Amino acid sequence: MLAIIKREIASFFQSPIGYLVIAVFLIICGLFLWVFEGDYNILNAGFADLSAFFTLAPWVLIFLIPALTMRSFSEEKRTGTIELLLTSPIKIWQLVAGKYLGSLLLIVLAIVPTLLYLLTLSTLKTPESTLDFGSIVGSYIGLIFLASGFTAIGLLTSALSKNQIVAFMIGSLGCFFMYFGFEGIARSGLLGTSASWLETIGMKYHFDSVGRGVIDTRDLLYFIMLTGLFLELIPGRIRQRQAVSKDPRKKAIRLFLVVLVMYFGFTSVYKRLDLTADQRFSLSEVSKDLVKNIDKPIIITVFLEGEFPAEFKRLQTETKQLLNEFNSLNTQITFEFVNPLDGEENPEQIQQELANLGILPAQATVRNGGQTNQVLVYPWALAYYQDKTVKINLLKNQLGTTMQDRVTNSVQNLEYAFADGFSKLVNPKAKKVAVLKGNGQLDDAYIANFFGSLREYYYIAAFTLDSVSNNPQKTLDELKTFDLVINAKPTIPYSDQEKYVLDQYTMAGGKSIWLIDAVQIETDSLFASGETLAIPRDLNLNDLFFKYGLRINPSLVQDMYSAPLVLATGQENDTQYEEYPWFYTPIVVGKNNHPITTNIETVKFEFANQIDTLANNVTKTILLESSQISRVNGTPYLVKLDAIQGYMEIVDQGPKPEEFPNPNVPLAVLLEGSFTSVYNNRVKPFTSTTHRDEGEKSKIVVISDGDVIKNQLQGKRPLELGFDKWTNIFYGNKEFLLNTVNYLLEDDGLINIRSKEITVAFLDPQVSIEQRSKWQALNILLPLGALAIFGFFFTWYRRRKYAR
Repeated sequence: MLAIIKREIASFFQSPIGYLVIAVFLIICGLFLWVFEGDYNILNAGFADLSAFFTLAPWVLIFLIPALTMRSFSEEKRTGTIELLLTSPIKIWQLVAGKYLGSLLLIVLAIVPTLLYLLTLSTLKTPESTLDFGSIVGSYIGLIFLASGFTAIGLLTSALSKNQIVAFMIGSLGCFFMYFGFEGIARSGLLGTSASWLETIGMKYHFDSVGRGVIDTRDLLYFIMLTGLFLELIPGRIRQRQAVSKDPRKKAIRLFLVVLVMYFGFTSVYKRLDLTADQRFSLSEVSKDLVKNIDKPIIITVFLEGEFPAEFKRLQTETKQLLNEFNSLNTQITFEFVNPLDGEENPEQIQQELANLGILPAQATVRNGGQTNQVLVYPWALAYYQDKTVKINLLKNQLGTTMQDRVTNSVQNLEYAFADGFSKLVNPKAKKVAVLKGNGQLDDAYIANFFGSLREYYYIAAFTLDSVSNNPQKTLDELKTFDLVINAKPTIPYSDQEKYVLDQYTMAGGKSIWLIDAVQIETDSLFASGETLAIPRDLNLNDLFFKYGLRINPSLVQDMYSAPLVLATGQENDTQYEEYPWFYTPIVVGKNNHPITTNIETVKFEFANQIDTLANNVTKTILLESSQISRVNGTPYLVKLDAIQGYMEIVDQGPKPEEFPNPNVPLAVLLEGSFTSVYNNRVKPFTSTTHRDEGEKSKIVVISDGDVIKNQLQGKRPLELGFDKWTNIFYGNKEFLLNTVNYLLEDDGLINIRSKEITVAFLDPQVSIEQRSKWQALNILLPLGALAIFGFFFTWYRRRKYAR
């Protein structure tokens, strides 16, 4: 068999045709990956990986491998040497195996020079990026297994005809059908929705899995058995005189059925190895448990289809791969990618319908042939389950982040986004949330959007403390039936009896979120007169918070990193709205890796107060804090609109350190542990039969701005929480608060997915532009040079060997 392998390789490289075929492969890959404009261009995409190569390579191999194998048996039949081989002292399986291994080795030799592309990536990547060699190695393994299947098909078609051209054409058609055909039939709808299993017979389904760096024994077994099936059919075609081959069709059918039975039998037990550095294709146990328990179909429509920039292409690819992971765990989950505006006679109407659902597009810039166009991209998905529908946002559009950070954050958030959507669809409500009323909290219209979303997870009910004066124990007992209390911007001080009820609720293990304004100031009064006096607000809660381990100071935090204030200039028809810096609206991002704040959008505050943490036995975590360039103003303090001019000078000229002496001011703090009652060793406002001085373990979140939960209104209609209608910017207030509720109620399995770090390697855009021509030339010439060097030494070795 070794002699057959050597013979195949020698015959291939004895003529220039062999080198020409490999050179064509390398030139095509080089041009599409580095020179030609299009989806495969790595320099345009800006990502330091070879995913584009592993998407392009199957297309090239579909034609390259039949070109290499077409002469294997066709030439032997045409020249009559097949008879000599059949009568030689080797078994027929050795002949087939020798030609197969020889041809496969030639394919590997053609692929090896592409490893030089890694030199380009390692040189052009950003300093902080790291190449994912595990993923690359896994992808090359997948490509070799794919090539092995194509090689077996090519050898079989070569055995079918004496004409090499016919063998090439049939081989290319066979490879194309085995790679794309089954997927096309399954997705065409010709056989109905029940034909989705047919897709798993195709080679593309299994290569897409292993080609991303995930080694699954089911995929490897598929390629091994498929290769064996086609190789087993070859002897019957080259030994036509023997009875064994009189009915090759029946034999082929029997073999195919045996392979199917063995494949589906063996794949019931499998192993899976994720070679990617960040384990991005390994779902968390929480997601696995959630998906495995789905017993009815979930249909997902993803709107990421069409012409859009590289970052959205990457998001599309990552979304497809994640949904494939979900589908591999549970076939009840199916998905499709569509362009919501494609082919629509009235796209404006479709856009309006999507907007009514809260699905808003992202503006994207597409560059093609030197032209720049603005397009609308909808990075959203809709998931349908029985009579329920949820929308899933796929894009993390954090303020101030680069395109690279936006892609990384969006990819990291994908598993959580879909798992959270599935949870809304299939998990029944269990826990109860109380919305405190009666102390001047925000009106329902201003908290409608948040609690409307929260209602998808929990039971929501308003709760007042009015009955405390008549039956305080009953009020406390009723409050204890709730798992969480949310107190949204109270403005009327609490009586001692009300405070005692809230304290004993905490002692009983109840969780709570406090959104407190320790300063009395409103934007409306500021706009009315151009200035307003900020004064302390006493809610009779200072001793309670102090006992629990923090203090909310009656001060105003100013931060240079802030949301703009929109003011109208001009009169009547000449009115224009201008944005001005306004340091009283800090926009902050979580600095730690806590599940509540990891990978959330920027959170907007308005007239926030300083929080001090105090020493006790309660664990404290600062969730949100101001930036390094911030300061604190005590109250009373006169806030003036004409201070904007000074803020503009600071923004233009840069801040002076002495003007911002209070960096990293805590604005939201998580308290966890066993709390001590504020009424410990004090006279109680009323006698409680369930009084406790030391509480059960509980959790409290204190936020020093009641407006964090406040949504704006469009007329009387509540807008999405976090959306600023004056600047059309989305902030992460809603996401932050939802995460907070989930964490406090110990539904933190899903939000813990946020802690999963996924890294995306990027090319340095400046270096890529400056050295573009250089690396384009090198990626064409270096692989060809490697092929030339191999050819030189191969020819020199053969001449030296036969010259003796």
